[in-house]
Amino acid sequence: MMERAESCQKLYTRMRLWEFPDEYVIEPTDGSSASSLSISRVDASIKLIDGVPECSSVRVPKIQTIFGVVGMLKLIAGSYLIVIAERECVGTYLGHPIFKVISLKVLPCDHSVKNSPAEQKKVENEFYGLLKIAERTSGLYFSYDTNLTLSAQRLYDLGDESKLLPLWRQAEPRFLWNNYMMEVLIDYKLDPYLLPVVQGSFHHFQAAIGKEIVDVTLIARRCTRRNGTRMWRRGADPDGYVANFVETEQIVQMNGFTSSFVQVRGSIPFLWEQIVDLTYKPKFEIVRSEEAPRVAERHFLDLRKKYGSVLAVDLVNKHGGEGRLSEKFTNAMQPIVGDGLRYLHFDFHKICGHVHFERLSFLYDQIADFLEKNGYLLLNEKGEKMKEQLGVVRTNCIDCLDRTNVTQSMIGRKMLELQLRRIGVFAAEETISSHANLDESFKILWANHGDDISIQYSGTHALKGDFVRFGQRTVQGILKDGYNSLVRYYLNNFRDGTKQDAIDLLQGHYIVSVSRDMTPPSQTGGLEAIASFPLALCLVSIGLLFTAMSLRQGEFTSAYVIIKYRHKTVLDISFIFVLCSSIRSSTLNFFSFLGKHKCCHYGFCEG
Repeated sequence: MMERAESCQKLYTRMRLWEFPDEYVIEPTDGSSASSLSISRVDASIKLIDGVPECSSVRVPKIQTIFGVVGMLKLIAGSYLIVIAERECVGTYLGHPIFKVISLKVLPCDHSVKNSPAEQKKVENEFYGLLKIAERTSGLYFSYDTNLTLSAQRLYDLGDESKLLPLWRQAEPRFLWNNYMMEVLIDYKLDPYLLPVVQGSFHHFQAAIGKEIVDVTLIARRCTRRNGTRMWRRGADPDGYVANFVETEQIVQMNGFTSSFVQVRGSIPFLWEQIVDLTYKPKFEIVRSEEAPRVAERHFLDLRKKYGSVLAVDLVNKHGGEGRLSEKFTNAMQPIVGDGLRYLHFDFHKICGHVHFERLSFLYDQIADFLEKNGYLLLNEKGEKMKEQLGVVRTNCIDCLDRTNVTQSMIGRKMLELQLRRIGVFAAEETISSHANLDESFKILWANHGDDISIQYSGTHALKGDFVRFGQRTVQGILKDGYNSLVRYYLNNFRDGTKQDAIDLLQGHYIVSVSRDMTPPSQTGGLEAIASFPLALCLVSIGLLFTAMSLRQGEFTSAYVIIKYRHKTVLDISFIFVLCSSIRSSTLNFFSFLGKHKCCHYGFCEG
């Protein structure tokens, strides 16, 4: 079903890396009688060779197995090859094995750096440090046999000629994580080595429905156009590309049928930002307000071109800072809504609060007609298209993480029920919740999906994950949310700037220039140079001491900070926020003498 036509050359699935003193040699070892790839460690020149050079008896080369070549980056004086050192098979996509990258390895081709000036060496080492951070990139997936960047519907619609192309040429550039890194290798016509990699999530399960087995897969594809971290990538750029844009595809396979449903998420599509300033929740700043309608229009034109009709579901609050963004979003949408574009605001927190997420049924009632009209892809036992998806739901909150994931999981649940009824497995009123194993597996699937997307953007697991995972809010889940919120605060202020630099370097959003980068801002004056989690914990402890003293002076009693929740005693979340505010007030003066906070080493992060 939907088999890929054989391309000219298959990708190498296993290779032996030889580390000689003056070159790296990558030798295919998967049964292919192919040429080996040689990369000079002096000047990064690349060539194909017929065999592995003979080893010197004096210096035996280091040898290890690798599973793919991700690409190459050039810095100030040297170039750096990035390969996959470890992988894990995590399932199949339309019958093809899917692998998760467990670890990357950066191989320096930087012998020329030895003859460089001292200042150049220093800058090179600093950029190399960003590449070492990139080695820890999470959520990378690939396949040697099929195009993971395309949904099942796009794969089905791919023309015969396109199916004969190498996988990297079939790939959707938006979702090709190593698109920029492959550019150097493309020039050398190394198709069997060019492995397309996506960032996102991949989970699946099988469950019994009576005597039948259903296979459900959930895939996330993260867009690289405006990739980044939570506080350092917000809103849209002038071209309409938004932060945290993720395509989510839910695939069902059963009784020979294959069905796919796609939905997307992405930041509010105009120029806005939150500049980290040690406050728990920095102010929302709308940038170039007059351009909002144009940027939003460009964003939705692109979505309509790729997905058809679009229903934009906005989950942010109607009041406060979020309310200003929501109002601007509403105003920007008014001139462009029409037959192929709808906008719907649903104040998630006002309607659902922090525990009543079952009230999302009110939202479903408002969008059910769109979902039924625009449908999903359905292929029969012969692989013939019986139905196709004609439109997409685009969901956003502020981060496009927690509220968005809860909402998308609800939509995914409803669509799975529609698909199973269409296939003939479910009766008219039958639901997922009536099958315990299916229900539990589905909740875990979406909870893991949300955690993966959240870790990549915010550094922590998703909030409200207990509802997605268990179907209700729990005391442990609320406390875990409080902990994750504090971790996000620390990462946003002290770590994500450097991580953003590494992302921009890998994705080609920042290209190293000798003339510009030889005089970088000093790293020693900012908070990140001295900040560590122990230091932050120490400062928080000091803040707690002063806060406790302040609370005693203000005659606070335990009645103000303790509430009853389902017969269990827990800390009032509002008290935690008061506590954070007090801690900030107690510690902010300490930082003020350090000057304006700049996380990014080279100042090429936005915000």
